[in-house]
Amino acid sequence: MPTRAGELGGAWRAARIVTAAAFFLAAASLSLAGPKKHPAKPVDLNTATLAQLEELSGVGPVTAKDILEFRRKSGPFRSVNDLLAVRRITKARLEKMRPYVTVGPAKKKPAS
Repeated sequence: MPTRAGELGGAWRAARIVTAAAFFLAAASLSLAGPKKHPAKPVDLNTATLAQLEELSGVGPVTAKDILEFRRKSGPFRSVNDLLAVRRITKARLEKMRPYVTVGPAKKKPAS
């Protein structure tokens, strides 16, 4: 008859195997997806949607949301360099993104 400690050890081993399998499946699915294609034209940081930002190489859903949140709180981007103030955007990431982003004139809000 197995001991309580033996039963727990088996459960932990099984959980570790399942976790490892899930990790490898997730990694395999990401590698099969391949690298993102670059947008056909530069994405305007002041008008871009979540989906448009996610098209950028190095920008996933979380970083895209951070960019939109920064724009909402701080107002329109004045320069592509303003991305450095966004969480998760490093100098290296910005340099990879730079050819695919632009900053157009800020749209004025209609008078109420």
